[in-house]
Amino acid sequence: MIKLSKKIEYGILALQYIAIHSDKIISAKEISEQMGIPYEFLSKTLQQLMKKGLIQSQQGIKGGYVLSKKPSDLTVKDIIIALEGKASFLDCFVSSKGLVCDRSPNCTIKNPMERLQSKVMQVFGTTTIEEIAAN
Repeated sequence: MIKLSKKIEYGILALQYIAIHSDKIISAKEISEQMGIPYEFLSKTLQQLMKKGLIQSQQGIKGGYVLSKKPSDLTVKDIIIALEGKASFLDCFVSSKGLVCDRSPNCTIKNPMERLQSKVMQVFGTTTIEEIAAN
């Protein structure tokens, strides 16, 4: 089964929460408490999302986070790439060093899996936080 990591799941939940409450600045503590996400893990996830430009932080007593873009412009694919650095089912799809799997000469699943991944990434790339927040 293909499964999104907890980091991606929490990132989606956090951005959904921020989008739903876009009329105010949202603290990591509030998201943690309301969404049942471990605070430390969430804080690190939010920092990554901030470094990648998906959210902005506001410092101070009433500080917290806001979206950097409209919810309609943030996709699930954006979150996956921001938190994982890649979006692929198989390691051979994203080998940064040009490494080839030992089975490469006889591999019969790479091309079909690449087509499947392309379709899934198309769905992730067109599914926005706005859509998720609307549910």
